Amino acid sequence: MIRNATQADIEPIKNIYNHYIRTSTVTFLHDQKTDDDVSGDIRDDDAFLVWDDGGVQGFARYFPFRGGAGYRLTVEHTILLAPDYAGKGAGRALMNALCDRAKDNGKHSIFAVVSAENDAGVLFHEKVGFEQVARLPQVGNKFDRFIDAIYMQRIL
Repeated sequence: MIRNATQADIEPIKNIYNHYIRTSTVTFLHDQKTDDDVSGDIRDDDAFLVWDDGGVQGFARYFPFRGGAGYRLTVEHTILLAPDYAGKGAGRALMNALCDRAKDNGKHSIFAVVSAENDAGVLFHEKVGFEQVARLPQVGNKFDRFIDAIYMQRIL
């Protein structure tokens, strides 16, 4: 059920992303993802995995944490599931597969930047081995309000 994302997955990935962009503070993104955005992510990321259960129901990807050689062994990730797919084990399986891929690719740690309004996201990351390492007050802004970001890290 977990496989590498392909260009054929652009539409369902885009739809999942855009649902959260439009409706929630799970992501601080304001602009909806385009086909070109998702295509570039699939092409450029070291790892972009999908949960395919007769169709893409979720995805997880990692990308550079920050620029520069000093950060090359640390990555940040995004994981999103179709709204009706939460709580079925797909997220845990995707996250573990993504962390395994990162470790296999020589990465040392992986970060999650979680909206402080996303209690389920914080709990999920704790359950898959992430620890809270920082809280940045009012760094996110969405729906005309400021939101804290919680930085969570898992050493691989």
